[in-house]
Amino acid sequence: MKAKVHITLKTGVLDPQGKAVQHALSSLGFGGVDDVRQGKYIELELAETDPAKARASVEQMCKSLLANTVIENYSVELV
Repeated sequence: MKAKVHITLKTGVLDPQGKAVQHALSSLGFGGVDDVRQGKYIELELAETDPAKARASVEQMCKSLLANTVIENYSVELV
């Protein structure tokens, strides 16, 4: 089973890397981009076959290591 984890900064948390990308896009002539927020994408290949157990395990991984839950949100998709 594969888990896809998307991690993004919470609303209100400053995103200097997103601002740098926005500025670079503008410099390259891509106008009309009002805001850029960057994040992380992680794929995990799991040996677990039970979706409930796999989700619980990935949730714990996110809380323990993958995401800083003080400033980041995450979502988990199992495929």
